[in-house]
Amino acid sequence: MSAAARRWRSMLTTAALYALAVPIALLFLFPYWWMCLGVFRSPRQVLADPLRLWPESFDFSAFAEIARVGGVDIWVYALNSLGITTAATVLGVCVTAMGAYALTRRPELPGFRWLRAGFLLTIMYPYMLLVIPVYIVVFKIGLLGSYAGIVLFLALGPIQFFLFDRFFRTLPKEVIEAATMDGATEAQILFRVILPMAMPVLATVALITFLINWSQWFPILVISRSPDTFTLPVALLTMNGELGASFRAIMALAFATTLPVALLFVFAQRRVMEGMAAGAVKG
Repeated sequence: MSAAARRWRSMLTTAALYALAVPIALLFLFPYWWMCLGVFRSPRQVLADPLRLWPESFDFSAFAEIARVGGVDIWVYALNSLGITTAATVLGVCVTAMGAYALTRRPELPGFRWLRAGFLLTIMYPYMLLVIPVYIVVFKIGLLGSYAGIVLFLALGPIQFFLFDRFFRTLPKEVIEAATMDGATEAQILFRVILPMAMPVLATVALITFLINWSQWFPILVISRSPDTFTLPVALLTMNGELGASFRAIMALAFATTLPVALLFVFAQRRVMEGMAAGAVKG
């Protein structure tokens, strides 16, 4: 087969794949687009023409309805979401990175193999079943209803630990041995040698942790004692019970809640895929 024929065949294959992928992508995006349209459409208009792809008019009054939810200003929920998610992400990434490094570096220490197996077992453990024991622990240490208690709970990350663990196992031992011979401590090896090499996985873990923590609502609802510590997903749940008939207000708050993480994932999805490959496929 000539080079021109191979080139045309490759172009036709690519065009066929795009022709298949684009309708599938639009099919998956339609529910989100339908939610965005719900901000501007009344329930009567939705029932009359549910598959309409453009609103009859652009009425932004729905956003005024969500200015205050459950007696708390919406900006408080937004700041809580940003602060709690960021703090839990930073703490979770640091703890899982150091834990995975320790278990990978010294697997022969007593109990480390069982600890690693138990940590990975939590990936298969239903997340909701952890709420009761964690609630008891948070209550015993006096952090119930506080931001610190929420952050500590959300910092738990078995999936993040797994990605770090698989990547650290692929690193050549000669690198660590050379740093040890130069007199570097374990902390210096981790922060000055290993983590710079693990930047793709580190960025992926941070993004995954941020996305997961942003959408959490049940642990926050359990640990919180007042709406002042609620985040946007919890506020959405509160509005759904408080203003169940306000279809447009619910869609507006859902749009405000999901838009930041949707944009973050769109711009960072390539980094996520590269990090997943570096942390899992190589392992």
